[in-house]
Amino acid sequence: MIPTNAALALDVDLLARELGNWRTSSRSGPAYRGLADAIRLLIIDGRLPVGARLPSERALADALRVSRTTITAAYLQLRDDGYLRGRRGARSTTALPVPPEAAGGSPPAPSVSLAAAALAAPAPAVMTAFAQAADEVAPYLQGMGHELVGTLALRQAIAERYSRRGLYTEPDEVMVTTGALHAIGLILTTFIQPGDRVLVEQPTYHGALSAITTAGARPVPVPMTEDGWDLDALAAAVHQLAPNLAYLIPDNHNPTGHTLAPDGRKRLAHIISETRTRTVIDETMTDIWLDRPVPEPLAAALTSRRDLILTVGSMSKSFWGGLRIGWIRAERNTIATLAALRPSVDMGTAILEQITAAKLLGQSDTLLPERREMLRARRAFLRSLLKQELPDWQPVPGAGGLSLWVRLPAPMSTALSAAALRVGLELPAGPRFGVDGTLERFVRIPYALPEQQLGDAVNLLARAWRSVTGSAAPDPTTVVV
Repeated sequence: MIPTNAALALDVDLLARELGNWRTSSRSGPAYRGLADAIRLLIIDGRLPVGARLPSERALADALRVSRTTITAAYLQLRDDGYLRGRRGARSTTALPVPPEAAGGSPPAPSVSLAAAALAAPAPAVMTAFAQAADEVAPYLQGMGHELVGTLALRQAIAERYSRRGLYTEPDEVMVTTGALHAIGLILTTFIQPGDRVLVEQPTYHGALSAITTAGARPVPVPMTEDGWDLDALAAAVHQLAPNLAYLIPDNHNPTGHTLAPDGRKRLAHIISETRTRTVIDETMTDIWLDRPVPEPLAAALTSRRDLILTVGSMSKSFWGGLRIGWIRAERNTIATLAALRPSVDMGTAILEQITAAKLLGQSDTLLPERREMLRARRAFLRSLLKQELPDWQPVPGAGGLSLWVRLPAPMSTALSAAALRVGLELPAGPRFGVDGTLERFVRIPYALPEQQLGDAVNLLARAWRSVTGSAAPDPTTVVV
């Protein structure tokens, strides 16, 4: 999200940077349409705050090196679509369209969404766990229900999982949070000041990027290769920039699906300890391995300064996002520091959900293999659809996770996202997963939906791509090998 001043006036240089390679949209129409689409997607994604004043037409024209006529036409299009308020000649403010019930002419909501990479719940198991939790909640009703670090039963279950994976953990080295994003936000609130640098992979989880910028920090990207991590580049960035914090996803990386190998983990652990860089390791996707199990937790590779690593986990991807249960695994002193600050943020996580989560963790060996098998089938189905409908697209060969990270034949991700929305498909543009408007050559396509919905989504995706590029549909009689 772009920082604003007290008057919510957007900085023109930062806006130009966020817009990235918006000109690619003009391949399928006028330049102003491509610019309007790019600004609209920034508003929809939350990277431009609603109610902020856009730069003047003259200032943005100078920053983007286009004619003022192009800016004027783009702003006018955004006003007509409901994404700007104001009048020509005055500074317009960003907005969201009036809901359909208040204005019958507003565009309908998307019929299919590829915005979220998350599975539905294993309903019978979750319902049974909730019923058991309701039977066991009575002892907690005698107290206030404020568990700043979490219930002992859940912390024991989480600690046992880490110990089985090779990182010996005690319950007092675990704090339960209200989801992984809450855990990340709590860590940022505790250890980061406005203006601090936070090193991130590029691409990375867009929710973490939003949390970092909301905290007033500056995400510093280190590009990943299509094969995974460039640890030389990461080491150089840490030495040169001295970030105050790093945020990394070494297991079934979101969105690429890559997992850092054991040798790479040792190298990364050495970089962390050598540079004394406090690092958040996001293990939200750890259970979602599809081709091979993940190695031991990265914290297990540290031989010293284990206080530098805070490992974040969650029930959301493995079991069900509706539980809103996450956690932080860290050294005791770090947990104590987080617990001391937490009352200024919230008073703990819901008790009933914690008991339910502990029950589900006890069934991991039964539930997770079934969910992995389902995801393998859906991933294969999605790959076959893309090969048939969009044969020029190249999925990155990740080994796990919930989505494919796909290279497009041309840097037109923002244009594609806008075109998809017009045909009823919600698809975040590639730049949403990076910093400074880059990643126009990529798009993330989750395969968590049932096959029927995946088929509908790819059909709409192909329609949107043809509208952007002007290309024809593949010949159905052609066999793709």
